[in-house]
Amino acid sequence: MTAIDAVSVFVPSHRVPIETLAAPLRLTEMQIRLFRRFHGLTEVRRDPARSLPDLLLRAVDGLTALRGAEHRVRFVLYGRAFPVVSPYPANPLHDVCRALGLGHALAFTLTQQSCASALTAIEVAGRLLAAEPHQPGEEPLALVLTGEKAFTRDAQFIPETSMFSEGASACLVSAHGGRDRLLSYACAQRGEFDVAGGESPARFQRAYRPALADVIGRALADAGVGLADLRLVLPHNVNLMTWKRLCKLIGLPLDRVLLDNITGAGHVFCADAFVNYRTARERDLLRPGDRYLVAAVGAGDGATFAAMVFEH
Repeated sequence: MTAIDAVSVFVPSHRVPIETLAAPLRLTEMQIRLFRRFHGLTEVRRDPARSLPDLLLRAVDGLTALRGAEHRVRFVLYGRAFPVVSPYPANPLHDVCRALGLGHALAFTLTQQSCASALTAIEVAGRLLAAEPHQPGEEPLALVLTGEKAFTRDAQFIPETSMFSEGASACLVSAHGGRDRLLSYACAQRGEFDVAGGESPARFQRAYRPALADVIGRALADAGVGLADLRLVLPHNVNLMTWKRLCKLIGLPLDRVLLDNITGAGHVFCADAFVNYRTARERDLLRPGDRYLVAAVGAGDGATFAAMVFEH
């Protein structure tokens, strides 16, 4: 059974109040007020001096379980929101693999599900590992990375919806781990919501919560658990209002959704799940046997709604 063996996160310490982004992003005072008062977004994290490979390597630095186990890593999967994050011929993923001594691993990127790509990466890693032959005591591992720079205007905010922070995460995945075992994965892709020539943004907003509620319901059903069985929900950090309305729609108590990172860090692209997981572990919110749900939505080349249920 696919399991997450270890997680590490890096989010820059430099805090940027969203008011200071009004001029460079050409936002009105009303838009800033919407982000702060309605969506609960007050600041983001940025580190202009740190490159994308630097972000990824800082995340891996905290992954102590990787040390001494590099030879067991067969796959490195990089889940990211944007198809292109650096000019040709630079390849941040391969640069990171070389720096970590993982040149022997098969390394590739998943992008087509935007900010939901990290969940796809976990699921794909598990399937790849389950098919890998290995010697007893040398179970193969996969390293799943996320992390992006807010390098363009489109990578800094979603109009009327969210603000992006820079950050990165790294996690080790195994096929038969005993902790944070993946019980189910549900995903729905909606090609009609392609930003170029697709359905209107207003229609996407109307479909957003029902579509996410549907994949959450499917993930719970596949795992054989109900909403009442969940100890915690780790959300994508799009904004507070989306989760307040979703919780009302599905009948989930809001205090079971870990929302604190939305205010202090905003939306960290594909890393939200792992940022929230780290907070849950630091606060001792998960005990052995607890079931928790991770949710993510990606929009760009269509829309992707995804959810996973884990057992800690």
